[in-house]
Amino acid sequence: MRDLTSLIKAYDIRGTVPDQLDAQLTYQIGAAFAHLSGADLIAVGHDMRVSSPKLADAFAAGVNSRGIDVLAIGLASTDLLYFASGARDVPGAMITASHNPPAYNGIKLCRAGARPVGQDTGLAEIRTLLATGLPTYDGPDGTSQSEDLLPSYARYLHSLVSLADSRRLKIVVDAGNGMAGHTAPVVLDDPALDIVPLYFDLDGTFPNHEANPLNPANLVDLRAAVRLHHADAGLAFDGDADRCFFVDENGDTVSPNHVISLIAARELAGHPGSAIVYNVVASKAVAEQITERGGTPVRSRVGHSFIKQAMADHDAVFGGEHSGHYYFRPFWRADTGMLAALHVLAALGETDRPLSALAAQSSRYADSGEINRTIADVPAVLDRVETHYTAHGATVDRLDGLTITLPDGAWFNLRPSNTESLLRLNVEATDHDSMDQLRQDVVTLLDQ
Repeated sequence: MRDLTSLIKAYDIRGTVPDQLDAQLTYQIGAAFAHLSGADLIAVGHDMRVSSPKLADAFAAGVNSRGIDVLAIGLASTDLLYFASGARDVPGAMITASHNPPAYNGIKLCRAGARPVGQDTGLAEIRTLLATGLPTYDGPDGTSQSEDLLPSYARYLHSLVSLADSRRLKIVVDAGNGMAGHTAPVVLDDPALDIVPLYFDLDGTFPNHEANPLNPANLVDLRAAVRLHHADAGLAFDGDADRCFFVDENGDTVSPNHVISLIAARELAGHPGSAIVYNVVASKAVAEQITERGGTPVRSRVGHSFIKQAMADHDAVFGGEHSGHYYFRPFWRADTGMLAALHVLAALGETDRPLSALAAQSSRYADSGEINRTIADVPAVLDRVETHYTAHGATVDRLDGLTITLPDGAWFNLRPSNTESLLRLNVEATDHDSMDQLRQDVVTLLDQ
């Protein structure tokens, strides 16, 4: 029996192919999801990874084996799958390992209306069914039908954000050989945009760089291209194109904290007083600026299933994460990098100011970015760090990992990764020197 605990994560299914995830197991997962869903139709999409078409077919066959029909949308970004789930009001499954290396693949699941499926909303039940076996089903198999939803997805995004009032913008787009190479040519085909494409060829071996824009090393080509082409901005998408990162006209990376604040301001202008969700790693400037604009800040655990649930609980109009995930109420509270890109481009196009100036409006604190450490005994390390800092007057919360706030307002979060064997550290303080010192102090404690 395979180790399902390491395969089924907090909010998705992900592992190496075929050691942890193969067609046979994917078939069983499809059957289990079909059994749990109680639906008549399930949408299935897949990314460009070498193993994805075969796994998508296996998942669909598993769904059909339980008498449920499949809407096969073929090559898709994850947010295109969410669009299918939301627009058709059906559950969905996306075969993808997002930003992970080529040897990986996985499955992101959602219920009808793109509602999240996480450990407490279906994944634990799927694990149990895989371990114990599904009830017998003796009825007829379901059928599969194929449909290209990319054009309607693009039209819907433009119905939410118009570029009609935008000045002409030159934008470099790095698809990283991922699914943005499939969706960006259609969605960003707009008179206001002059697109310079980078790595639009779909290639699951990622020959140019990893499709993980959270790693600065993977933004080197984009930053250089923005400067070379004198572009107004650069966009970088991850492998399944549900995340988007931004580079300004100087080739400098725009912090997702600034993007959250920028989009939150736009959404609050149209929906005064609304709630905005942000995760525990986002800058405290995000909550401050939401409050200043008359919104209600709501703090959440990291991860799409937790953000989506918090948005539903508080009827939030928008949610953002430090990792480049952005969630929108009119997009069924799902994350979509492409809609976030349209918001930022609209904001940029409606002013004469450069993107660097728009980002500077939200800059209040110095942050470390995310630092990953491999730690053998995570609980012991967290206890040691908590004991050390509480002895010096710090306050603690454990909403997600360990967040320590010092008396001077500086803070850091230590959080075990939900997808990898890592402890993630994020530090923020009032200035760079203070942040650097706090970061070094924490790292020293981790390494003891």
